[in-house]
Amino acid sequence: MDSPTPANARISIIGAGPGGLTCARILQQHGIPVTVYDRAPDVHSRNQGGSLDLHEEDGQLALREAGLLEEFFALARFEGQEMRQMDPAGSVLAHHVPEEGETVSPEIDRGQLRDLLLRSLAAGTVQWGRTLESVGGPADRTLTFTDGTAVEGDLVIGADGAFSRVRTAVSPATPRYTGVNFLEAWFDDMENAHPELSGLVGKGSAHAADGERGLFAQRNSGGHMRVYIMQRVPVDWIAANGLRPEDTQGIRAHLLREYAAWSPQMLRMITDNDGAYVDRPIFALPVPHTWEHSPSVTLLGDAAHLMPPLGVGVNLAMLDASELALALVNSSTIDDAVHSYEKSMLPRSAEMAQMLEHGAESLLSVPDADEIAQFGQAQH
Repeated sequence: MDSPTPANARISIIGAGPGGLTCARILQQHGIPVTVYDRAPDVHSRNQGGSLDLHEEDGQLALREAGLLEEFFALARFEGQEMRQMDPAGSVLAHHVPEEGETVSPEIDRGQLRDLLLRSLAAGTVQWGRTLESVGGPADRTLTFTDGTAVEGDLVIGADGAFSRVRTAVSPATPRYTGVNFLEAWFDDMENAHPELSGLVGKGSAHAADGERGLFAQRNSGGHMRVYIMQRVPVDWIAANGLRPEDTQGIRAHLLREYAAWSPQMLRMITDNDGAYVDRPIFALPVPHTWEHSPSVTLLGDAAHLMPPLGVGVNLAMLDASELALALVNSSTIDDAVHSYEKSMLPRSAEMAQMLEHGAESLLSVPDADEIAQFGQAQH
């Protein structure tokens, strides 16, 4: 069967994250119809997570292609580019303060970015409450959802994250636990309720590690902050210690024993959080992750190249989305577009994944003198 032209194709995107929505926005700008399916019951059904820094060379480039860069700048927190490298005693080892007008990697909350992208789409583009069960094929694709409905498609784009259902149509690969766990803690009303922590972290982010464990604090908009308590532990560490995820006091007592050598001011990131902790074990796909070309299925973002969270995930997803959308705009068939996109995306993601393969563990490492000296330069 001949591959259809993009303008006449039935294009389905699975996943209404930044990658899927960026792809849909650029396609619609060029008159190519698309439908996005997302498993969330509605747009407000779950918290979208913390803050993102969008880089000039990828995330911002994608927003420029989407015609949304100026709107992003109006929402972005340029002061969030401030970064502090600290030690467990709370001493600042290195400090990057953004210059006036610096736009290298301003911050924006995930929820704000998603809302910006959603507002840019035609009404009804995203269908909520559609959990994908399977992708049939191999030619005309049938998307079967858990509610019993099904749709036919000429191109299925998997933008459905780490545990992608679309990925199974082209690849047997599954994410593997990296050995590093992030336990997320939330803080509200920083200036009034947590002034000491506010001063310690500053306007952007702060990171400290002792070789086995670490803390990464990240300011969000609206006076909020998230802290990621990072440890090298088994994936089931909470249960293995006789605890339950909702046992906030028990987990806190366990953490205080693990972080006993850290200073009282740094321990506020563990003890002063508002509400429960959120367990986030860090997974990654095998490196490199590739698949045999299909003219009717492709992947972007974490579905294609899940990596440790070192500031590249969303940026790469949005760059993938932009390149795939533009390939569809500029190709005569869906098959040609997917070939063109994967020809550049797969080598790029493999190279980045190899660089970051042990990146989760690096977040626990004590920086050496050279790394501290390069800290300020590395942000540019």
